[in-house]
Amino acid sequence: MDDAPATTAATPLSQAELDKLTDQLIDKLKSVYDPEIPVDIYELGLIYKVDVSDDKDVAIDMTLTAPGCPVAGEMPGWVHDAVMEIGDIRSCTVELVFDPPWDPSRMSDEAKLQLNMF
Repeated sequence: MDDAPATTAATPLSQAELDKLTDQLIDKLKSVYDPEIPVDIYELGLIYKVDVSDDKDVAIDMTLTAPGCPVAGEMPGWVHDAVMEIGDIRSCTVELVFDPPWDPSRMSDEAKLQLNMF
């Protein structure tokens, strides 16, 4: 007799659901700013990876413009809180990574324009 609890596999997200969730995630990531730079973290290129499971668990790898950033301890929490504002998200983990190191080439053209870096 098997006493192991039954596990039910999550229904895979449809492409339409994934597209909608992707747009919502980008909007929320764009609401988080590095306080020393007037550009959001998404356009700065600080978001390296976003994975979404079929259960709507989100895992984010992000970096900082510099390892000694004064908000290093707070920014992952800001990202987590922003993502969790999306009603369908079950959980969110944010991991700070420093490989590869961030450099200005990761910024979008919009960010470069805002910072007069053209």
